[in-house]
Amino acid sequence: MTDIALFGTSADPPTEGHKAILKWLSNRYDWVAVWASNNPFKAHPTSLDHRMTMLQLLILEIDPVRENISLNRELSSPRSLETVQTAREQWGDEVNLTLVVGSDLIAQMPKWYRIQDLLQQVQLLIVPRSGYPIKEEHLETLRQLGGQCAIADFTPPPVSSTAYRDRGDISAIAKPVEDYIHREQLYAWHKPVPTQ
Repeated sequence: MTDIALFGTSADPPTEGHKAILKWLSNRYDWVAVWASNNPFKAHPTSLDHRMTMLQLLILEIDPVRENISLNRELSSPRSLETVQTAREQWGDEVNLTLVVGSDLIAQMPKWYRIQDLLQQVQLLIVPRSGYPIKEEHLETLRQLGGQCAIADFTPPPVSSTAYRDRGDISAIAKPVEDYIHREQLYAWHKPVPTQ
């Protein structure tokens, strides 16, 4: 049976951490489907189209090249259940689907749309994130809702999209993504200041 990792992210912008996760997943799953989406619990200063383009640039930066990672725009939905339903339509029932989430999301997951239905259709892989410890009570809540939870034996680099957006931390992002941001003037410090 084919094992598919489903990795949706805000990607605002996608970081070196996202790149490391994709590379790690590609070594452990038959296929890795990634997309940018709008998280209903967050504000997104950059359009979905720009975030998808930046994700594609990030995928192209993975070295060595991975042939089992794809940008799947059609999976983008603010509701993970809808994403999984689309994935099932695309790949059928003869695949194992694993939903990949960062440890920063597990406390909010019980509030997700039809979470019990979602957890019946996927396994969960939780990726540790710096500053977001994985608490046993959060895991237990997910298990009580029907979740099969695994924790990745991998911690991505401690970089974040927020650090880039708020402070312009260029170590957080790949050069092609940074170049795209500059060209499109996507974040506040790249936009020209009006003269008076």
